[in-house]
Amino acid sequence: MLVRLGTMVFAIAFLAIAASTPLSLHEQLMMLVSMWGMTLIVRRAAGLASGIIMMVFSIIASSRYIWWRLTQTLGFDSATEALFGAALIAAECYTWIVLLLGYVQNARPLRRSPVALPEDRNCWPTVDVYIPTYNEPLSVVRPTVLAALNIDWPADKLNIYVLDDGRRAGYREFAGEAQVGYITRSDNAHAKAGNLNHALRMTNGEFIAVFDCDHIPARSFLETTMGWFLADPRCALLQTPHHFFSPDPFERNLGTFRRVPNEGSLFYGVTQDGNDLWNAAFFCGSCAVLRRNALEEVGGISLESVTEDAHTALRLHRRGYTTAYLRHVLAGGLAPESLSGYIGQRIRWARGMAQIFRLDNPLSGKGLDVFQRLCYANSMLHFFSAVPRLIFLVAPLMYLYFDLHVINAAALTLAAYAVPHMLQANLANSHMHGRYRHSFWNGAYEAVVSWYIAFPTFLALLNPRRGKFNVTPKGGVVEQDFFDLRIAAPYLVLAVLNAVGALLAIPRLLAWNAFEADTVVVNLIWTIFNLITLGAVLGVAAEIRQVRGVQRVSRRMPALLYTCQGAKHSGVIEDFSMRGLGLTTAASHGLQPGESVTVALADGDAEHMFPGTVVSTQANRLSIALHALPIEKQREYVRCTFASTDGWVDSATSIDRPLASFAEVLLVAVTGYVRVLQVFSMGLLAWRGGAQSRAL
Repeated sequence: MLVRLGTMVFAIAFLAIAASTPLSLHEQLMMLVSMWGMTLIVRRAAGLASGIIMMVFSIIASSRYIWWRLTQTLGFDSATEALFGAALIAAECYTWIVLLLGYVQNARPLRRSPVALPEDRNCWPTVDVYIPTYNEPLSVVRPTVLAALNIDWPADKLNIYVLDDGRRAGYREFAGEAQVGYITRSDNAHAKAGNLNHALRMTNGEFIAVFDCDHIPARSFLETTMGWFLADPRCALLQTPHHFFSPDPFERNLGTFRRVPNEGSLFYGVTQDGNDLWNAAFFCGSCAVLRRNALEEVGGISLESVTEDAHTALRLHRRGYTTAYLRHVLAGGLAPESLSGYIGQRIRWARGMAQIFRLDNPLSGKGLDVFQRLCYANSMLHFFSAVPRLIFLVAPLMYLYFDLHVINAAALTLAAYAVPHMLQANLANSHMHGRYRHSFWNGAYEAVVSWYIAFPTFLALLNPRRGKFNVTPKGGVVEQDFFDLRIAAPYLVLAVLNAVGALLAIPRLLAWNAFEADTVVVNLIWTIFNLITLGAVLGVAAEIRQVRGVQRVSRRMPALLYTCQGAKHSGVIEDFSMRGLGLTTAASHGLQPGESVTVALADGDAEHMFPGTVVSTQANRLSIALHALPIEKQREYVRCTFASTDGWVDSATSIDRPLASFAEVLLVAVTGYVRVLQVFSMGLLAWRGGAQSRAL
């Protein structure tokens, strides 16, 4: 620890000198070119060292920019300029702090591996599996329960419980049929946290595995995770990634599924591994195991915040317990189906993190070391990005509309400091996180929720005990294409304001402000970039039809197909759900829709048969609807598919290429504006048609 603290003190001193050393404009430009050139060489090398060097360059460039802004650019000519200028520099300081904390957090992801369990299974501990549910359809919960029953663990040491806060008779009946525990309560106090704590009092397993009702565990979940608890008696929590086998609204509406990393990829691919290095990995509410006695010592799941999971982990860390993160995808779940559901989920996360920041701030209090405090602080500060993001979306308009100079500096000097700041940060993050977050997408992810989380986080800071838990809907459908005007309205307004600002740049450039053309150009470029970000947001608001109430999992696995005539065909399953599957045969099958078939799937040396009916055929591919299966056959089917020994595969996306990524975001933005124009043109035609009908 002393070595770490000493290194940090030295780094801060070095940074202070590097940031504050005055340079002429020529020298600053030379530094930009030198760092950029060295970065292009260093980024070709693999390994940790190249990433560290690029981080150092980025920190120096960004710190010089912030120091220059604070010391050289705040001389304003009016109170109005001072007000808006102060808001902008505050937003920039926020992004600089988050950048620095992010580098500390993610400098060296731990990447821990599983620890083997004792060969004597009698030494394995007892585990209770909790599957909380409130208002989700049984079709969503059923495969999770059946997969939990298939977890490879001694039967006398494993108990499965459905925690039904909806108090539904159908769930009680299903739990009895599946022979799993069923726990309910008379009220819904404290939502999911209260539900889990109620079950904690009614069960007695040494460990608790928690799965959201749509997160389907692989058979190997406990065998892969539990070794760390036996290796480290102070380990109170082990978290695994949240993997989604259905596209989120970005991926579905923009057509980027399995091609561009989704918003959660960076957190589960890098950030949690970075937290793990500093013993700061935290509970994410699902796909995790907790030690019962540690959980009981901190009073159970936290009730003070709607992000009860992160707060519970913080309390465990304050008591001196360790946590672990294992980046093995061992469960798969459903992403929010609609943009409104996605935003609602982020509102809850943002409000909850703000509540913790007020009620149990990690920067103060006992029990945490410096790096744990920094990791928690950065995770919480991430959800305060809404106001800075909105400031960046309107800042250039202050000049284009009102001729207000919110940055008091010559445009060339601004570029000499701002370009290294943005360029080095982009290159460093692309190098370190390129598989998990493509360049320029972060702006779209943050912008789409910025309007909606700004006010809830502000209220949570003022009154942290206000607000209630909202459940993210799962298992729904989008029956037809539509543009979510209610969600998109604030961004339409911002897009119009920025578009008008870009048009105003023309007379300013040619006449009004021709004497400072470079300043006009800088603000115009900034506005165009904002329009690109807002276009991507509007593209997400154009919801694409999604009619499957039960999502299919895309995964290839061998299968045999038997026909009623006794023919046997080898094939490969391409996708599956609880209701059916898609299968491609190796040779022509000659089957027609309506014919009965049997699909055989392997489970080790055993073979399980599942009857079905051909729904459609295309060349050698068949879509097969499964017949109604008794509960034991359902369990076998889940064991061979969702919970197979191969587990869930973390679908790889392409490595980031910044220029290609920018081109992709630009294309998405153009598509977004085209969809907006289509929606308004169709609305105008409908209005005209209605007006003509009324006239007749």
